[in-house]
Amino acid sequence: MTNADIGLIGLGTMGAALAMNIADNGFDVAVWNRTTSVTREFANNAGDLSSKVHPTDTLQDLVASLSKPRAIILMVPAGDPVDQQIAALRPLLDDDDMIIDAGNANFHETNRRARDAGDLPFLGIGVSGGEEGARFGPSIMGGGKRAYWDRVSHILIAISAKYDDTPCATWMGNEGAGHFVKAVHNGIEYADMQMIAEAYGVMRDGMGMVPDAIGDTFSAWDNGTLDSYLTEISAKVAKATDPKTGQPMLDVIVDAAGQKGTGRWTVIEAQHLATPIPAIDAAVVARNLSSQLDKRAQGEALFGAAPLPITDISLDDLEGALIAGKIICYAQGFEMMRKASDQFGWTLPLPDIARVWREGCIIRSKMLNDMADALTNDADRNLMFAPFFAGLLRANHDALRRVVAAAAIGGVAMPALSSGLAYFDAMRTARGTANMIQGQRDFFGAHGFTRVDGGTGHHGPWGA
Repeated sequence: MTNADIGLIGLGTMGAALAMNIADNGFDVAVWNRTTSVTREFANNAGDLSSKVHPTDTLQDLVASLSKPRAIILMVPAGDPVDQQIAALRPLLDDDDMIIDAGNANFHETNRRARDAGDLPFLGIGVSGGEEGARFGPSIMGGGKRAYWDRVSHILIAISAKYDDTPCATWMGNEGAGHFVKAVHNGIEYADMQMIAEAYGVMRDGMGMVPDAIGDTFSAWDNGTLDSYLTEISAKVAKATDPKTGQPMLDVIVDAAGQKGTGRWTVIEAQHLATPIPAIDAAVVARNLSSQLDKRAQGEALFGAAPLPITDISLDDLEGALIAGKIICYAQGFEMMRKASDQFGWTLPLPDIARVWREGCIIRSKMLNDMADALTNDADRNLMFAPFFAGLLRANHDALRRVVAAAAIGGVAMPALSSGLAYFDAMRTARGTANMIQGQRDFFGAHGFTRVDGGTGHHGPWGA
């Protein structure tokens, strides 16, 4: 009888990669997939790791193959499939056996599952890095009781990405804290990708640059402050050639972005938390707009093509705009996590979150090391106000302003960067315009307002 260290259910792209990662790090992993042929094919293709991979035909076989107390990772689609798998698995387990949901779960569902589990061990962990990260080292964000995390942390830490030998895996807090942090990660990912796409749009439509030159520009930026995985792959995407037509790969890809809903979850939760994340919100809206191909074609036919030549900004301006936008976007994400930490009583370790994201995950970037330092010095401060990032914003916010203005005049859509600029301007304006809104609210609804010279519940003279 096998005594595998851990089990894994679900051998899709991410599950298969994670199982191989576990085996590659010296742990015996028992695997099961609903389709038995998938399980067998996976085991047959394990190569040098075949002795560490143990295929099973039934859930009963999977459970029997594990050393006690057991731990089983679920890599199945979010939603009902997770609940169905838990319901099928729990009767086969002992009271001290653990279920680990490592899929893209909505953290509210993870909260519910943790409560439903009661004293039965359960973890919800966020895993980021795509197929390559899952195979060779993802960023892992743990959620659930700390004692449960500690039981399996030696495996999760071993398989995680490493930044200067520091594991990119840690415990975030109780119940759905890990999945919440993963959702914010994905929201930041949406915004970062959208801002890069907007810079691409300016280069393509405003500056008339060809994809190969755009790729060279991204490559140059990746050697500076914008050093990141997303900048790096954007350069490679821009420079790639379609093997079928010989055209630039970007020119044959349909302009409609897919999404799995995690960015949408982030935006919805931000509204519940009353935390402004406009750059992330705009990125989600932009993906939704991208799918409306027919309506956008109708709009172009009716109003004329929007993009016009842009001659009054430089590539240095565009780089500065992305630097400023990136800082603003991350600042919004960390503000949201700070608010959620207070709301849900999680005490999210913000500096550690920045460290966990430094390697393995999709948004890994050079900036995250400085963000970890800034949050260590003052975890309650908006990242834009930390000395290092305040200096970068002072140096680059005018570039962001020039780019957004030029894009608006040239008709190049820039939802995320322009939303980021509006957030920045609002956050550096001590007296804004909400006094007008309060006057309006009092006028039509007698809601009252606070006076600058003191006192609340005042009303204006409009009702006299």
